Amino acid sequence: MLVDLFDFELPKSNIALRPLNDRAASKLLMVDPSGSPTLSDHEFHQLTNLLRPGDLLVANDTRVIPSRLRGVRNTVRGTANIEVTLHMRLDPSHWLAFARPAKRLQVGDRINFAGEGAGEGNACFSGNLDAVVEARGEAGEVTLAFDFAGSVLDDAIAVVGEMPLPPYIAGRRPTDKQDATDYQTIYARHEGAVAAPTAGLHFTPELLSNLSDRGIDVCYLTLHVGAGTFLPVKVDDTENHKMHAEWGEISPELADQINETRKNGGRIVAVGTTSLRLLESASDETGTVQPFSGATDIFITPGYKFRAVDVLITNFHLPRSTLFMLVSAFSGTDCMKSAYNHAIESDYRFYSYGDACLLLPDLESKP
Repeated sequence: MLVDLFDFELPKSNIALRPLNDRAASKLLMVDPSGSPTLSDHEFHQLTNLLRPGDLLVANDTRVIPSRLRGVRNTVRGTANIEVTLHMRLDPSHWLAFARPAKRLQVGDRINFAGEGAGEGNACFSGNLDAVVEARGEAGEVTLAFDFAGSVLDDAIAVVGEMPLPPYIAGRRPTDKQDATDYQTIYARHEGAVAAPTAGLHFTPELLSNLSDRGIDVCYLTLHVGAGTFLPVKVDDTENHKMHAEWGEISPELADQINETRKNGGRIVAVGTTSLRLLESASDETGTVQPFSGATDIFITPGYKFRAVDVLITNFHLPRSTLFMLVSAFSGTDCMKSAYNHAIESDYRFYSYGDACLLLPDLESKP
């Protein structure tokens, strides 16, 4: 399938650089391919009335770590400033990362990372965080072996790292302390993501309480979102695109709750594409969700038959991105292009800090 089919023009003025102070006041575009009307405008707090009692929201409780590190490579070739974004942990001391400029790195190079306040309040961390480049991959990917491991490494990264804002935000303003709160869901628990599951940024304690009062439960899986989610699709045909793997987990108790909900006639509402991808990875041919723990690199494009998810809540995505391909698979390519055109004309705010969609499926996307 040609990647050009998923292209569209987005004015820069539609890209949100900050979230709203009231997260639940974001706009919410409901997209129902079989509905009349197909598109309807709401606010996110109205989600309570747009869903049904008995529905089950499945959200991603991963917590974003400050995974952008700035360092210096010193070798006989000279000194070079290097920036890396960690995107997948391999073991207690090894991470996969995207490096810039990667062309300045060779296997065996040592990078020293340091940040403001390094070493303060942490007796185990002196302020010097070093890593060796053990391997180089495609698209600027490197394997880093850190001198520290486990919780000591985690503490060091927390001191020297920055919140990894997406390039469409970080390229237009510096990261600041407010992002440490803004770029985190209120239910984030398990550290390991290097990008936020942004559909969840709209939820507030009051909204969660209102959903519960209406008989709509919320449960949580974990998928540690990687920086690969922001990588552009550089091939001409989707068949040639390689997804980066991300680690996720669905507990046996959660799988039972999801399957029981569907058995009782409730719908499974994925909060974000990350939740959807893990649910679809864990489902069998009958749509039954199995317990899951491991990596997934599932790539969903139009023609995919969704087995585990009935409704999707998601933000607005980049043109030519794997995420716009996914929502096109869920609600139909033509329908989603019309929805995005409507959103642009109606001044919806796009991307991570922007507004949201409530997507119902194109009937052809269901088995």
